Amino acid sequence: MKNRIMVAMMLCILCVAAMAQQIKYCVEMNGAYADGAYAPFWHVSNRQGLGSVSLKSAYMRAKIEGRHSFADSPWALSYGVDIVGGKNHTSTFFVQQAYADVNWKMFTLSLGQKERWSNFKNKRLSTGGLTESGNARPMPQIRIEVPEYWDIFGTHGWFTLRGHLAYGWFTDDNWQKDFAAPDTEYQTSVRYHSKALYFKVGDAAKFPLTYEFGLEMVAQFGGTIHNAKNVKGQNWHNPVRFIDYLKILIPSRGDSEYSDIDQGNVAGNHLGSWHTALTWHADNWKLGAYYEHTFEDHSQMFWEYGMWTEQLVGLELSLKNFKWIKSIALEYFNLKNHSGPIYHDTNEIIPDQISCADNNYNHSWYTGWFNYGMIIGSPLATSPVYNEKHLLQSPNNRVEAFHLGIEGEPFEQLQYRLLLTKSNNWGTYFTPFLDIKENLAGLVELTYTPMWLKGWSATASFAFDDGDLYGNNNGAMLSIRKCGLFNF
Repeated sequence: MKNRIMVAMMLCILCVAAMAQQIKYCVEMNGAYADGAYAPFWHVSNRQGLGSVSLKSAYMRAKIEGRHSFADSPWALSYGVDIVGGKNHTSTFFVQQAYADVNWKMFTLSLGQKERWSNFKNKRLSTGGLTESGNARPMPQIRIEVPEYWDIFGTHGWFTLRGHLAYGWFTDDNWQKDFAAPDTEYQTSVRYHSKALYFKVGDAAKFPLTYEFGLEMVAQFGGTIHNAKNVKGQNWHNPVRFIDYLKILIPSRGDSEYSDIDQGNVAGNHLGSWHTALTWHADNWKLGAYYEHTFEDHSQMFWEYGMWTEQLVGLELSLKNFKWIKSIALEYFNLKNHSGPIYHDTNEIIPDQISCADNNYNHSWYTGWFNYGMIIGSPLATSPVYNEKHLLQSPNNRVEAFHLGIEGEPFEQLQYRLLLTKSNNWGTYFTPFLDIKENLAGLVELTYTPMWLKGWSATASFAFDDGDLYGNNNGAMLSIRKCGLFNF
């Protein structure tokens, strides 16, 4: 089913490409080498799933993108195709992106697989969002959205909103089956759901202070759980009916077709984030503060067990006229509490309901919130691809971290990026580390774009890990790319 959908998408994109007035293309070669236990953290993380934990890896990538606008019409068509061939990656050959967007006024219908990044954060400097970050490979979906803020209330830009609603498919069935240890749990044909609504108060063109806030929620549902609870041959088929899509849209209890877990709580694996951001827009600089709180169930969704936990707090300064430092970001990450250590359902002996021990990114029925072994949320929680027992769950999701990111362009043809992240790690409540494991991860990256080679650029980086979590790792990465335009 998923393969037929991807083939249909490719055919549709080719039809759209035939109408394009201009097509942008990019071809890229990437190679990485490291010594230690794994490739360094910042050579793996927040790369849309294109990072590899292997000490030696490489890929070649070819991408085209285009857009067709109709004269005197609010309609427009956009598309993209992005294919990758890799060595020591989660797949040898795969489609990274294949999408077609139909735009009408402020609305977009997006069909297919497309790279997306977390909201309110600098994708080059931040550790990423807590619900969806850009850490894992994208997945195909049908998505209706208002991508830019829309003045729906006629307030002349002072009060605007944007948002989206999407359903899609996880595509890592074969990877999960191959990675999972014999007779342990894995899942196939699982569905994806995402929705969000954001508001903005203020118009930077009229007054320099703006405030943004909103809610993002995601879920996985349907599909088959193989070797459920790590019991060989115990398979469970979760229903995928029209009513099940509604139960995911408005989280509801499962009926008799669902497992006891989904009947006792809500159908599917749900998580989400509250977002808020306050930004001052000056003529030559911009200062923004942002806060994101993630939750795994309804209790911590409304801070029942405390507000200052399961959070990312950030501050970013952007300088327009100081090329040596264009942007600098500071972040504090806290995912060590999980609402608290105890989960207890009401019974005759202890009537109190305690909905803690959230076990973020893992799940008691579904294998968890990841795609091709990479956590879809924050990469600071350890992805299943690192799990030495080959269990499809995060072995370390209780984390506290401090992060610094800086980027600049000291010379016209040279850009740089620096990342430094210090984390303390406790494992999970159910399998804690005997001692707190520390990790210091760093990245130094330079990008050279020579004016005498139009369209060419090269990015070289050095990254390292120092600590007990991933070991002491050092690595280098080199990417060479050529981008240009086909005009018609």
